[in-house]
Amino acid sequence: MKIPLFLASVLFLSLWSQAEPGAAPMLPGVPASAMRAAQSIDPERIRAHVRFLASDLLEGRGPGTRGGELAALYLATQFALSGLKPAGENGSYFQNVPLVAVHTVEDRTSFSLIPERGAASGEPITLKYGDDYVVKDQTGQPSADIDAPIVFAGYGIDAPEYHWNDYQGVDVKGKIVLVIVNEPPSQDQSFFKGKALTYYGRWTYKYEEAARRGAAGVLVIHRTDLASYGWDVVRNSQSTEKSYLQNDPLSTLRAASWIQLDVARKLLALAGRNVDQEIERAGKRGFKPVELPVRLRAHITSAVRRYNSANVIGMVQGANPAPGSDVIYTAHYDHLGIDPSLPGDKIYNGAADNGTGCGILLEIARAFSPSSVRPPRNIYFAAVTAEEQGLLGSEYLGMHPPVPAKDLSLDLNFDELLPIGVPLSAEVDGAERTSFFPVVQKTAASLHLQLQPDDNPMAGLYYRSDHFSFARVGVPAFSIGEGDLYAGHAESWGKQQEEEYTAQRYHRPEDEYRPGMDFRGDAKMARFGFLLGWQALAAPPVTWKAGDEFEAARRSSQRGGL
Repeated sequence: MKIPLFLASVLFLSLWSQAEPGAAPMLPGVPASAMRAAQSIDPERIRAHVRFLASDLLEGRGPGTRGGELAALYLATQFALSGLKPAGENGSYFQNVPLVAVHTVEDRTSFSLIPERGAASGEPITLKYGDDYVVKDQTGQPSADIDAPIVFAGYGIDAPEYHWNDYQGVDVKGKIVLVIVNEPPSQDQSFFKGKALTYYGRWTYKYEEAARRGAAGVLVIHRTDLASYGWDVVRNSQSTEKSYLQNDPLSTLRAASWIQLDVARKLLALAGRNVDQEIERAGKRGFKPVELPVRLRAHITSAVRRYNSANVIGMVQGANPAPGSDVIYTAHYDHLGIDPSLPGDKIYNGAADNGTGCGILLEIARAFSPSSVRPPRNIYFAAVTAEEQGLLGSEYLGMHPPVPAKDLSLDLNFDELLPIGVPLSAEVDGAERTSFFPVVQKTAASLHLQLQPDDNPMAGLYYRSDHFSFARVGVPAFSIGEGDLYAGHAESWGKQQEEEYTAQRYHRPEDEYRPGMDFRGDAKMARFGFLLGWQALAAPPVTWKAGDEFEAARRSSQRGGL
């Protein structure tokens, strides 16, 4: 994709206005020129970007659509206007991301549980799509026929660092793996991080591990208290088209499925087992997987389309480039596009999610580029696609970074920062896992920001935004967001605003730009990110703390040069 330069005059908005008043904080190792550049970050410039990106013209920025392509052109044009060099493919700002979209045709898809010799009952059980199960064929084939035995593999986890392997002694190649959502219960911080969810508890990991072992499919047992969300969330998320990276070696399941707890109860009863007892047994050491006397017989029909979308990548060249010290900033620009079936407004404009992150990314890029002192090392800026489809753009970028992953010291990500005022607290979940955390603490204090811990560690939020795609290839990474405390408001106000947004606008057409939005907080978070990035560029390469789950991936990238 090339930038039509004539679009610059059309897409470039009038962004010049007065910056938020207040003296720039002084930080050790950050020159006065960088302080001035940070202070130049302007909430009204961020507003202008969000206003355009969230306009109806861009049709919800769905990947592979006209609106998504317009958004990518706009971002690339802004990078060019700020003086960033292209860091995509073939001398452009664009990195092509090949995707395949799959939509299960519900009335032509069927699931049945077939008892075999040794089963407690001989009667098959036919399941109803949506009420009992949901499924996607990750391979992108139009149809699949499955007749395979079912293996109960507990939580479906192989975690050597915790001396835990739910697959020990069993071959699941060509079989269906039945697994429990989440991970073994623990109060011990040294065992699956106690109450906090690790990636082993995410359903995406369970799919990937089963695929690595050659399984034909997975049945994830949903239980609301373990998942922290109801069955309707699972059903609704699977009712629409789902995209995968083309030729992804870990997207090979013919049946990537969820089943209701009551279905699991019936399934295990066919094998003469009690689901509650089996879940309890699976959470204790000594669990052994078992092949059940039950088969899954299924026919899956899928509507499939293959398409391309693009990550948009620019860079600012540092004064003294050094291996292992580059920094990358990320934000996703895609949203949910248009849903013709909706009554009334059909466009998912995505103003907060993630027009705000893109506005911040563009403003940080602008602030870095004209600084009178060049940054110490190279800086990359990436607006990624297909986040709403499962972090796919950033996953592809993590596998194909602009420089080897071993040369990236840190990824700083921005995702859904509500424009509601000036924050007095910030969330940097995951920063505490890195050697960079003391710098984060000092910088937050200099901006009068209280660091707020994750108040729902069981939700596993660290694994649900684009920074995770870098962490999984070893790059220290975290997202920067506002906390709950805001100037001029009671302590409970910020949380109430977040809850109201989630209930009324999140992933709805109501997430639109409004003139009354207050972008001073977004600008403050952008300054926070700018100062963190500068300090990471000037410091020794950031590392994971000893024993962190991503430390091994970092060592692997440094050995292999990924």
